[in-house]
Amino acid sequence: MKGNFEGYIFDLDDTLYCEHDYVKSGFLAVANEITKSYKEIDENIIHKMLIEEWKKNGRGKIFNEVCGRLKIDLDIFKLVSTYRSHRPQISLYEDARQLLEALRGKNVKLGMITDGDSKMQWNKIKSLGLERLFDCIVVTGDLGTSHWKPSDTPYRKVTQCLNLSHGQCVYIGDNPNKDFITARKLGMGTIRIVRSVGDHMKTKLSNEYEADREINSLKQLL
Repeated sequence: MKGNFEGYIFDLDDTLYCEHDYVKSGFLAVANEITKSYKEIDENIIHKMLIEEWKKNGRGKIFNEVCGRLKIDLDIFKLVSTYRSHRPQISLYEDARQLLEALRGKNVKLGMITDGDSKMQWNKIKSLGLERLFDCIVVTGDLGTSHWKPSDTPYRKVTQCLNLSHGQCVYIGDNPNKDFITARKLGMGTIRIVRSVGDHMKTKLSNEYEADREINSLKQLL
């Protein structure tokens, strides 16, 4: 992989900030929503129960399970909507902040591709103040699920937006299940960030799914 690129394209979740922080922030919003109807239940207790259920059984029917244990009857879809629409209390990883600020001072362009519900992802982006730092942001939730990674649609859209060829760009992400296979096929450079916390830090796949290079801190790109 060559070293000089004109475009740096980033994933968002667990690449630029810790997604677990988003989950906990969302659970706090849900706990607050529950206490509007059940004021006798302490918000902190609900928040703790949501986190414990998530850590024990993963994502899925967390709200159903906790509401069942508390013997409360609420619209689960409303709680899911509260989770997805809340304005998260999250912050950039320090190495991400340093790298993005350094790259903004150079003659390069910055892009982002992030999968997920459109409202959720844009709320994250706005809370992190990323709109001012990036030249192009593609949220695949705006395009439809058929265009989520590893579809080549978002990769083509972001390079067109940056007015760069695929070979002029490097893609930086954390999830080998979907981040790198298409980027590599298109001729982009690829870098995988493996942090101490994250849903995919222990994932190892065949060579075609892995990145050209693996790092443990974005400071290594400075």
